[in-house]
Amino acid sequence: MLAGEIPGNHPLRRHPHWKGSGVTLLASGGILLATGCASRGGAPDPATTQGEEVLDLWRILLGAGIGVGGLVIALILWSVIRYRRPRGAVPGDLPRQTGANIPIEVFYTVVPLIIVAVLFTLTMRTQNRISAAGDSPELTVEVTGFQWGWRFRYPAQGVTVLGDANEPPTLVLPVGASVRLRLEAADVIHSFFVPAFLVKRDLIPGVDNELDIRPTQTGRFPGVCAEFCGLDHWRMTFDVEVVSPAEFQAFLADQQDEPGGRGPNDTGPGDVGRQASLVR
Repeated sequence: MLAGEIPGNHPLRRHPHWKGSGVTLLASGGILLATGCASRGGAPDPATTQGEEVLDLWRILLGAGIGVGGLVIALILWSVIRYRRPRGAVPGDLPRQTGANIPIEVFYTVVPLIIVAVLFTLTMRTQNRISAAGDSPELTVEVTGFQWGWRFRYPAQGVTVLGDANEPPTLVLPVGASVRLRLEAADVIHSFFVPAFLVKRDLIPGVDNELDIRPTQTGRFPGVCAEFCGLDHWRMTFDVEVVSPAEFQAFLADQQDEPGGRGPNDTGPGDVGRQASLVR
């Protein structure tokens, strides 16, 4: 009888024909992990430099989740199959019992802490990169959210685009340019969210929020308010159209309110709701 063994207990029988099961499970997990890291994992194709940063982080988090989850499932299945009750065992008999295994306990305590620390560090690095404001953006747009619409104002160009739930506006941006969005709320909290940008930022009354983006591909991308803001929140939509620099200049020339001016809608955020009602 071995030390620590309960009298009358039988040693646990192992099943050699299940030796390949662990290898199969680990191979399947490896394939799943590689597939998740190579794809976007359900995320949209990023249309900005900041979105590419978020997608890279998402792939790491997804890979880590698949790896840890796959390992846990593989160990559970391996234990259930390999150490199941032997044929002919007397009901009530237990296999040899072990009081503790210090190395394993240290391993499954330290390793998760390391994983969490690494993922936290990578997340903070990505967040700091996305939140960092550039020194001199090539274009500044003032984005004002109100119930239930948006106003996009290009102060240096004297152009204002105003829309509401009935006629959603379009924010036009040049591809490849660094753009700073100054976010303001006219009434309640809103949230500027374009899924293809993979970033969003809240518009809070009395708080000056900013978001720097650099569009990397042309096209039309839908945007929404991602913060519940009232009855018609679901209708508070807009579009972002990313065009070539030449097309952007043509857009400005077409929409110019007055040369060198700031446009007829040069008012505070609290007036945009009234302006939208006049547009309707």
